[in-house]
Amino acid sequence: MSGIAFIVSAPSGAGKTTLCKMAEGRFPDIKNSVSYTTRPSRPGESNGVDYWFVDDATFDRMVERGEFLEYADVYGKRYGTSKKDLEAFLARGESVILEIDVQGAANVRKRLSGGVFVFILPPSLKVAGERLVARGKDSAEEIKRRLGIAVDEIKRAFEYDYIVINDDLTRAFEEFSAIIVAERARSSRMAGKLKELFGKQTR
Repeated sequence: MSGIAFIVSAPSGAGKTTLCKMAEGRFPDIKNSVSYTTRPSRPGESNGVDYWFVDDATFDRMVERGEFLEYADVYGKRYGTSKKDLEAFLARGESVILEIDVQGAANVRKRLSGGVFVFILPPSLKVAGERLVARGKDSAEEIKRRLGIAVDEIKRAFEYDYIVINDDLTRAFEEFSAIIVAERARSSRMAGKLKELFGKQTR
């Protein structure tokens, strides 16, 4: 059975990264697609783990060579998903989580078939703001800007296959996990497995 690409988007403060990391812990064969970015690393982030941190010139060359499945400008910095890396994961039968913004998700939707699109919502913008303050990684001005952009991002939630409201982390993770399990059991994805188990009986 080939792998599944789970495309996960959310406004800032929704808890997307936390949920995705929890999913990687529960499902050992799910990998995180490490995006390339031109933004500087934050304290505690590692190159090749959280992102591939590159300069603008390197990013430009990758764009020219057509190496990105999608790329977008987010908060003044660029982010991109490697086409080759994603294809390699899926060919090995490994499912992949792509944490990308709504711009990137829209581009992936045009270029990748069979992807599962999940939108994570905070219970309110007030709570999202409180989470960003508690995270302590952004200035007050940056948080205000992110919340302003969040309003437009939330309007696009219904473009996704699933919406998970992260008002309680445990419950939200169970919903996210249920989506993963259900998508893996879709009959359209099980043809290879049925043939492996039952051979000619499935023809």
